[in-house]
Amino acid sequence: MTVSPAHPGPVGGPAPGDVALAYPRRGLDPVEARRRLERYGRNEPPRPPRRPWWHRVLTQLRDPLILVLLGAITLTTLTRDVQDTIVILAVIVLNTTVGVVQEIRADRALAALSELTAPTARVVRGGAQQQVPAAQIVPGDVVVVEAGDIVPADGWLVEGAALQVDESALTGESVPVDKTAGTGPAAAMSAGTTVTRGRGVFVVTATGPDSALGRIAAALAQPGDPRTPLQRRLAGLGRVLAGTAFVLCAVVFSLGLLQGEPVVRMLITATSLAVAAVPESLPAVATLALALGARRMAARNAIVRRLPAVETLGSVTVLATDKTGTLTEGRMVAELVWTPQESLTASGTGYEPAGELRDARGDRAEISPAMAELLRAAVLCNDAHLQAPAEPGGAWSALGDPTEAALLALAAKAGLDPERVRAGYPRVGEIPFDGQRRRMTTVHALPDGGFLACGKGAPDVILRDPTLVCPDEVRTRALDMAEELAAGGHRVLAVAAARHPHPGHDAEQGLRFLGLVALVDPPRPAALPAIGSLRDAGITPILITGDHPATARAIAERVGLAAPGDPVVTGAELAAGLPDGRLDQVRVFARTSPEQKLQIIDRLRARGHVVAMTGDGVNDGPALRRADIGVAMGHRGTEVAKQAADLILVDDDLGTVTAAVEEGRRVYANIRRFLRFGLSGGLAEILVMLAGPFAGLAIPLLPAQILWINLLTHGLPGVALGAEPAEPDVMRRAPRSPTEGVLGAGLWQQVVRLGILIAAISLGYGVWAQLTGRPARTVVFLSLGLLQLGVALGLRTRAASGRPRSALESPFLLVAASAAIALQVAAVYLPPLQDLLGTQPLSLADLARTVPATLAGYVAIRWELRRARARRRVDRRPAEVPPSRA
Repeated sequence: MTVSPAHPGPVGGPAPGDVALAYPRRGLDPVEARRRLERYGRNEPPRPPRRPWWHRVLTQLRDPLILVLLGAITLTTLTRDVQDTIVILAVIVLNTTVGVVQEIRADRALAALSELTAPTARVVRGGAQQQVPAAQIVPGDVVVVEAGDIVPADGWLVEGAALQVDESALTGESVPVDKTAGTGPAAAMSAGTTVTRGRGVFVVTATGPDSALGRIAAALAQPGDPRTPLQRRLAGLGRVLAGTAFVLCAVVFSLGLLQGEPVVRMLITATSLAVAAVPESLPAVATLALALGARRMAARNAIVRRLPAVETLGSVTVLATDKTGTLTEGRMVAELVWTPQESLTASGTGYEPAGELRDARGDRAEISPAMAELLRAAVLCNDAHLQAPAEPGGAWSALGDPTEAALLALAAKAGLDPERVRAGYPRVGEIPFDGQRRRMTTVHALPDGGFLACGKGAPDVILRDPTLVCPDEVRTRALDMAEELAAGGHRVLAVAAARHPHPGHDAEQGLRFLGLVALVDPPRPAALPAIGSLRDAGITPILITGDHPATARAIAERVGLAAPGDPVVTGAELAAGLPDGRLDQVRVFARTSPEQKLQIIDRLRARGHVVAMTGDGVNDGPALRRADIGVAMGHRGTEVAKQAADLILVDDDLGTVTAAVEEGRRVYANIRRFLRFGLSGGLAEILVMLAGPFAGLAIPLLPAQILWINLLTHGLPGVALGAEPAEPDVMRRAPRSPTEGVLGAGLWQQVVRLGILIAAISLGYGVWAQLTGRPARTVVFLSLGLLQLGVALGLRTRAASGRPRSALESPFLLVAASAAIALQVAAVYLPPLQDLLGTQPLSLADLARTVPATLAGYVAIRWELRRARARRRVDRRPAEVPPSRA
């Protein structure tokens, strides 16, 4: 088969004409599909090879600070300084091991998330339609696609109805391409393209690396920078800190030489101090925190597709949500059927075809010919299917649009069998639903000859069609009824039909109005508390929907998103021009187009907001991509919406967004917690070495002692800080500013104050020991390590009561810090560690005087955190109207 070079279509397999002739309407046998999966492999583009362990190790060893340590170990080896050589080697091995382990854990976490976000596709196997992971599609499969789907593999179209595909991902052509069954480029379906309109059925000819997208992926696969903006900012911060530390260490080196210390010792001391002063494990801790935060979100039904979303979630100020499936259950139920002659209500819930139609007295109604005609048209102008529960007692589900599934359930309650009706009136043509037209029309062959056109759509579109056959009095009554039902929160559809002599007749001309169907999508029970939680977190929820203004208002009021009397702005008002000042006050937008969703998001972002946007349809894709955080629905969402989003809600529950925001704030808070701990300790060590000579302590710490403290503080306690639970009030704080630096909001001032305090107390202990004839260097070593570990213990999050959490609630940091304290004390008393670190044993009385240093560090950090909380209470501002970026 040959394909035009301008169109990277499917390759391999039979000629397109042969495919059409051999089209297996029953699809592959499931057993044959499994056999072909083993033969062809998974339908995935080529992935970069997994890096071997030695490559990861070399990457860690290329760190500038590790290179400095390698130089130091060369010096200690040449000078036969065994003790320092052992300690420096231990630091290198430990840092490299921790870095490699964290990198592997982060890779595994991201790989697991990739599996969770894998796209799915509808295939025909064994004569039945089923949904399977796109990775399991094989050549020969029959795939069904519709608007919003991403084409999962290469193939040839064998059936199509008004099918249009966006091939810009492959060809660069921005205009969608019409597809028709047959031969040539118009019938070629290519993996990675997007269905923008209509429906189609195609036979797969190539998958994975053999597909057009796979070949491009293989050619363009180049390693990029996988770091998030936060990680890049942290790496920049690390470079600044390293430069500053090296300057200060040069000062320490010079002071040591002036004191008459050997050049080699002072060089090693300065090098060790530089390594200890800079939290070189910070990028690895940040990567692990982000990846584990994403895993925790996945456990709470929020799947992160891109790591930057984790950190951005903490800055969200506005959540723009749609209505159906987000604020509501997404399971439409037809409650009322209205014809010009009668009105009936329907019982039953969900999609189960169980219930009955009742008249105004509540009695079971007899189905009139006019009512039967309306229900038959609703079944025929319909692409959905009802699926019985797989297990006894399970719930019925819908395959397709929920609104259309509700119409099928309604017809079944009236005694119609949807599948039998469809079989008796085979479809021969259609004009699919379009968001701009807001209507759908199908054409069916009649048993007695002729053709039946059935249409449904928005009442104001159908009833205001000048070609509609309907008396003016009935038209007016129907519009009034539709307005009344919409004001009560219903979604209203108008249904019409007409007989035509031949299928070429304009299907939407001369339709006869049959009646209205009122459907309701009840609010989710969790929507009201979710909206309240968002408000408590300083996030403003707004509703953007294409529904009727009255419907939008009713739902918004029921879930607490808007108060009675709040304005509802329509798309027409937006088009006429809405002042930015008023935009900040609007909570409900109705009758909006996809382009207007983009306009709203852009204007909010220009006002300084960080916007999260929820959506599920193909028309939501641009808005999801444009928002700072795109949130797609996992069950109802189209593949276009999922692939455009940063976050996928597995359960389609708005409350899950609140959980994701909480996790995002937790990750960012823990990274700042690690910075507060690591930078204050590093600053304290530099100040001790700088001020020690002026206090009468020539060399307050040996290189091995500096590196030992670094091992204990940046080891288990440092990693444990990244696993701390969220603060109890984290969701009652205003969002952080996206322009705020990682050391902003007073953090660097806290680091300076803590560093000075820790250094002052440590030097005070050293001076006391010097004056009283005790081993001053050992006392400084012990007190400096205990002070820093006391700070780590003080950084534990509080319980809701404000008291420390129990060991069972948050054991990791408590255990890690306690183990480090024990090792710090052991370094003074165990002979092997004494020889290695150059320490001397202290009396129990002296130990008792030094151990309170841990308490001093604990009290200092608690005092700092209390000051920060008090400042937050004073400075907190609602996130309703942030300052304009203009």
